[in-house]
Amino acid sequence: MNRLTTTYLGLELRSPVVASSSPLSKNVETAQRMCEAGAAALVLPSLFEEEILHEDIELDAVLEAGAEGFPEALHYFPELGTFESTADLYLSHLQEAKAKLDVPVIASLNAASLGGWVRYAKLIEEAGADALELNLYRIAADPRRTGAAMEEVDLEVVRRIAESIAIPLAVKLGPYYSAFANFAARTVEAGAAGLVLFNRFYQPDLDADSREVVPSLELSRPWELRLPLRWIAILRPALGDRASLAATSGVHSGLDVAKALLVGADVAMMTSAVLANGPNHFATVERELLQWMDENGYEAVSEVRGSVSYAAVDDPSDFERANYVKTLHSWSAPQHLTPSPPSA
Repeated sequence: MNRLTTTYLGLELRSPVVASSSPLSKNVETAQRMCEAGAAALVLPSLFEEEILHEDIELDAVLEAGAEGFPEALHYFPELGTFESTADLYLSHLQEAKAKLDVPVIASLNAASLGGWVRYAKLIEEAGADALELNLYRIAADPRRTGAAMEEVDLEVVRRIAESIAIPLAVKLGPYYSAFANFAARTVEAGAAGLVLFNRFYQPDLDADSREVVPSLELSRPWELRLPLRWIAILRPALGDRASLAATSGVHSGLDVAKALLVGADVAMMTSAVLANGPNHFATVERELLQWMDENGYEAVSEVRGSVSYAAVDDPSDFERANYVKTLHSWSAPQHLTPSPPSA
């Protein structure tokens, strides 16, 4: 028996360590290296509807411009039957990954319209994905839209996609819903087979000299795992076996994976640590996890999972407000900030 075997989205995996969506997944050879080093499943980079629409608009503009110019200029344009769009390339990459990898391949979709979500979800299923991860990323910038209205839009997306495909559906959520536990449960009720916690909301920076908004990307740090740990601990007993739970953001070591399992995660997903240390980091993390299990007397991942969840700990309030109070009181001032006792 493989001590690390786990189940995620109904898929049996050789271990709970998964390669989350990253630039490394764009190259099948690099993906193979990650899987050979221990990645039990692979999440592809997201297919973005905006990129497809931008490409379509640019192509239409070029073709329209050519139609008004010299007829011979049209020979410079590719035949529409041979032109490969962003969506075509994504589906081809998915098929190649499926053919060459011996682990489940999970596609990722980030769309902007309801029609786009459903259309591309079906194409991804037809291309052979083992599961689909929806990456919900929405900024509630319109002051006229209520939180409840925004949530209903997201839930309708989940419902429509769950009804349109037969492969398992995971939903990658951000932590900023007003009543997160409620929304997470409703997402599962809408058809999600799993939740991925959490989506990292990359914040734009500002170039003070050019006065332009610029993209800014920083790799995660281990401390960022604390937020997923808290919510997985709370959701595990609430959801039971109705949905898989994946921890992402801040997973860098075997100890981080152990923490995720203890609070109830089925898998832990890594990107930043692999970008920093290379594909072979999966082997290091697996070795560290097995060492931790040996030191703590666990024979299998199934024994670890959920043993420190909200329902299992002596004081569940540690995951709620009590933790906030204890954290504030736990701080000790450095010696140079501690006032000296008054002289006699």
